[in-house]
Amino acid sequence: MSSDIEFSEDPEGDPPEAIAGSKEVGALAHLYRAEVYRSTIWRQRLDQTTNWAVITTGIGLSVSFSSASASPFPIVLVGALCIMFLMLEARRYRFFYVWRFRARVLEIAFYVPMLRGQGARIPLDRGTALSDDYEKPQYRISSLRAIGRRLRRNYGWIFAIQGAAYFAKIAIHPTDVLTWDEYVRRAHLGPIPGLIAIICGLLFHVGWISLAWKTWLDERGDKTKMEDFLRSRSDVNRRPKAHPLGEIKQD
Repeated sequence: MSSDIEFSEDPEGDPPEAIAGSKEVGALAHLYRAEVYRSTIWRQRLDQTTNWAVITTGIGLSVSFSSASASPFPIVLVGALCIMFLMLEARRYRFFYVWRFRARVLEIAFYVPMLRGQGARIPLDRGTALSDDYEKPQYRISSLRAIGRRLRRNYGWIFAIQGAAYFAKIAIHPTDVLTWDEYVRRAHLGPIPGLIAIICGLLFHVGWISLAWKTWLDERGDKTKMEDFLRSRSDVNRRPKAHPLGEIKQD
């Protein structure tokens, strides 16, 4: 794309006509490949942290149920470790969404018109969702929403398994609990009384379920289709009803 193209002196005037030379088309094709590659790499990094959480959970459960005298503390320790993995994965998810956003905009603004038979057209205006993102990169999703999505996809199930294992350890292993006092006694974690440990565990599970539920409701209540991808759909698509973009399921 030539760098000496100047806009009209009239700030309210129409932007220049679109250009679509072989050099521009080739450059955008390579750019799209680069953005897809980067999003794929960050997607693999998401899988790595999930694998770490699953492996450490399995180790914690094996240690806690290895003998009748084993403590349930390894399950609690693994839960704290999985919280760290969740925070790390949410951060990686925000980076992944940057590259995913760019690749998605290129698909909508560049490849969709070609697939519709309209040819390759690169609109020149005073700012698009993609050009602004390259000039001033920014996250496309908030930390809380990223955490909520990872909870609903992966970590919610991991935490649920850990909670069920902790309950099973103090309730039925090695023998069934017959009284509430015995249940509280088995829940002791070193100097931490069993009742406090149980209350903290319940608060933790209520907390992550509430966060996952709230972020899910926020996304459903978002009136802007694909809000995480496009702040203004008109920047990249002049025919919003011509494609089922809003029907694509987000990760």
